[in-house]
Amino acid sequence: MLACPFASMVLAELGATVIKVEQPGAGDETRGFEPRLAKDSAYYFACNRSKASITVNLRKREGQDIIRELAQKADVVVENFPAGTLARYGLDFAMLSALNPKLVYVSCTGFGQSGPYARKKGYDTVFQAMGGLMSLTGEKGGGPVKPGLPVADLTSGLWIAIGILAMLAGRERTGRGAHLDFSMLDGQVSLLTLAAARYFALGEIPPRLGTEHPGRVPSATFRCKDGRFAHVTASDQHWEPLCRVLGLKFDLDLSTNDARVAHRGVVMPALTQRILEIERSKLLQMLDEVEVPVGPVNDVAEILADPHVRARGLLGSFDYPGVGEFKALGLPYKFLGWDDPRIGAPPELGADTAKILREMLGYSAERIEKLRTEQAI
Repeated sequence: MLACPFASMVLAELGATVIKVEQPGAGDETRGFEPRLAKDSAYYFACNRSKASITVNLRKREGQDIIRELAQKADVVVENFPAGTLARYGLDFAMLSALNPKLVYVSCTGFGQSGPYARKKGYDTVFQAMGGLMSLTGEKGGGPVKPGLPVADLTSGLWIAIGILAMLAGRERTGRGAHLDFSMLDGQVSLLTLAAARYFALGEIPPRLGTEHPGRVPSATFRCKDGRFAHVTASDQHWEPLCRVLGLKFDLDLSTNDARVAHRGVVMPALTQRILEIERSKLLQMLDEVEVPVGPVNDVAEILADPHVRARGLLGSFDYPGVGEFKALGLPYKFLGWDDPRIGAPPELGADTAKILREMLGYSAERIEKLRTEQAI
């Protein structure tokens, strides 16, 4: 529900023309999610900006014909139905690529088009759990915890966008399209990176460490005197200035990360106790002055109000019927020599159906009305 919408929104705000195909009457399921705003929802808004929306009934032969015609004019088709669904309607890669050999076709499913789990269903948190991420997340000695955002959905969207751009570049060289079979579980397993490297090298199943890093000390979140939290991550070059400004002395030689990792039980309690005596604003000032990497643990309101985020232009807005101006986060790109991406409005359900059928496919007003009467659109 988010992976493909997010991927296509990223591409839309990078300049692609994106047509979102929705079921007549109901549309994207996330249009009804909380928090509701007028006819749609903030959840839907977050990943569906800058697109057009058409409603097509894929169960009707006439609706299937519309998709086939659009696919002949498209560069890319992205679908996230369960494996095998679109083949039943004659809208799979084999059918559409026969009509348009240059077509780039992306199938995003939970577990891919092959393998023992191909028919299994799942959502973001299932992929987090099965893919290993959840096992790494949580406090020491505690149970697994999911991250505060749908990480599997959002990172899958980025994987898909990267795949599409690579396939378009490949098409420029070969003159033909291709099919991307993307599994959201695969996407999560590929993100294990450092955790997998530790397992490959050490046979270690990484434990849950809260905010601490398994291979770097110190790298953790600390509570300050005012009850607020700051995150400190220091390498070898930061250790001496960190100890100096905090007034810490150790009997051991802890100048190397290996030594600090080996003596984590000495280093972390000392830092925890000392930082607990300092107001957060003072701690941030002290460590910034000696260039020790540190940052406040911001909540959403704090980071969206942060002067640096504001100066970087990440916050914008769009206008939506019945809602008015609604704030939004832009794409994190600053291009020198090209226009930066612009935030666009998400489409109302089916708002562009008639226009696209008329302008892209040459349908007459009478034909469009007949399709409406037949409930094909």
